[in-house]
Amino acid sequence: MGGMPVNDMPWWRWRSNVRSALHMISDPVFQREVWQAGLPGYGDVTDAVYRLVEDTWLDNWSADKYVGTIFRDAQEAALVDVAVLRVLKILHQVGADAPASAYLEHDGWPDAVRAARDAHALMARADGEDPDIAPRSLEVLAIYTRSA
Repeated sequence: MGGMPVNDMPWWRWRSNVRSALHMISDPVFQREVWQAGLPGYGDVTDAVYRLVEDTWLDNWSADKYVGTIFRDAQEAALVDVAVLRVLKILHQVGADAPASAYLEHDGWPDAVRAARDAHALMARADGEDPDIAPRSLEVLAIYTRSA
C-alpha cells in the first residue's frame, strides 16, 4: 500500500471505494459488458457515483481536503475533483435512477470517462496496482476493505 497507512482504516477503506468507483467509470468495456448488460455483482452507474461521494462528501468540497489521508498528493486530488465534477454534472442531468444507457449516451460521458481514467490510473499506480485490470466486484471490494 506504499505511503497509505493501512491501520488508518476509514481512509484506506474510503480510498478503496473511491478507486473502485473511478475504475468502473473509467472503463468503457466494463460499462458495455456489465452495466448495459445488467450483470449482477457490480452495482449500477448510480451506485458507483454514490460510492465516490457517500463517505467523502466530494459533492460538497474539494478532494484537496483529504490530501495526506485518502489522497497522496495534490495531483491525485485535482484529478479526482475533475472526475467527480464531470460525473455529478451528468448525474444531475439524467437523474439518480436513470438507466446505464442514459449515462453512456450522454454527450459529456466520454469526458467523464477520460477524467475518471486519469484519476484511476494515477491512484492505482501509486498503490502498486495495474490500472488496466478489470474492476473488482462489490463482493470482492467488501472482502478487500474488511480484511485490511
